[in-house]
Amino acid sequence: MALIVQKYGGTSVGSVERIKNVARRVIKWADAGHQVVVVVSAMSGETNRLIGLAKEIQPDPDPRELDVVASTGEQVTIGLLSMAIKSLGREARSYTGFQVGVHTNSAFTKARIESIDQERMRADLERGMIVVVAGFQGIDPDGNITTLGRGGSDTSGVALAAALGADECQIYTDVDGVYTTDPRVVPEASKMATITFEEMLEMASLGSKVLQIRSVEFAGKYRVRLRVLSSLTPWDIPLEQEMHSGTLITFEEDQTMERAVVSGIAFARDEAKITVVGVPDRPGIAYQILSAVGGANIDVDMIVQNQSVDGFTDFSFTVGRNDYARTLDILKTSIQAHIGAKDIIGDPKACKVSVVGVGMRSHAGVASKMFRTLAEEGINIQMISTSEIKVSVLIEEKYLELAVRALHKAFDLDAQAT
Repeated sequence: MALIVQKYGGTSVGSVERIKNVARRVIKWADAGHQVVVVVSAMSGETNRLIGLAKEIQPDPDPRELDVVASTGEQVTIGLLSMAIKSLGREARSYTGFQVGVHTNSAFTKARIESIDQERMRADLERGMIVVVAGFQGIDPDGNITTLGRGGSDTSGVALAAALGADECQIYTDVDGVYTTDPRVVPEASKMATITFEEMLEMASLGSKVLQIRSVEFAGKYRVRLRVLSSLTPWDIPLEQEMHSGTLITFEEDQTMERAVVSGIAFARDEAKITVVGVPDRPGIAYQILSAVGGANIDVDMIVQNQSVDGFTDFSFTVGRNDYARTLDILKTSIQAHIGAKDIIGDPKACKVSVVGVGMRSHAGVASKMFRTLAEEGINIQMISTSEIKVSVLIEEKYLELAVRALHKAFDLDAQAT
């Protein structure tokens, strides 16, 4: 039988009844002969509540102490889930991240996993126990509790699966798989049976919220098969049916059929565009602009530099909307006069829409079809960026849903079978 790592998010363990249903589902897998390690998040809303309490005490909480507080949410969940499993007649043992030996660096609130001890988990599994581990947390070289940042429980699950050489890491959430786009925007969106890691990584980085991007990176690096399933389905559906449900995230070489040219449409609403106008066109200008922004720990996404006219050019880039005001302030106070720019202007109401698919490597014309579709809908493109398997455009936010629906139809994603 297989070694399975199952990860359940906050919604999946959001109440006592849901925790009991998780216990029943886990036992179903264990009763079939599988070894099961379960990774859980805090109950939905609990981490926000704990961080809120910390901020009432200290408006800018000390990072080390904030990790001590924030990590307690998962500790509650692992205890409750282990009790639920035991009440149903199976043996279980819970571990916090530091008890099981999830070793991280010392970057409090956003730590990175460096290694994981396997001995205690393997010993428990050999004794027929179900192992329940707190996601989102670990321990640094000095023995301090650390947390992995928002969405870190997904990363914990994938990391444990990699360390244990699990046959599959199953991510249970409140959706039943990965869709061609957000069904709330396009009701005709269909669930994909499979998607490659490259495609999922692009979808996650471009706005898809199904999986946390670090977990996808980790899974791709260590070749961990991922499956996204819903924990809101009845726990007692036949195991054979559940084993083949959801969306399997796997490797391109594992695909048995030729891939569709475009697999999905991703989008991000929270983009902001900034343009440095009238920049002297000389070496080092782009570095001076972006180093000032990067030095403030602000991520830059799309970048465009216009053609030089009379020795001057315009330099545009995008940042997250939450960083818009701070970026403008940095450029106006520290950079504009220094580099001799004529003006700094911006638009905080932009959005990014992307078409994604590994089939783009072997098919021409995707970009032109995308641009034609948007033009036919009267949507102006402000910026463009590309990779081997994606084309992204920046447009006005008010056109977002129209663009997604039009592109989804243009690339025949409405017709994909679920």
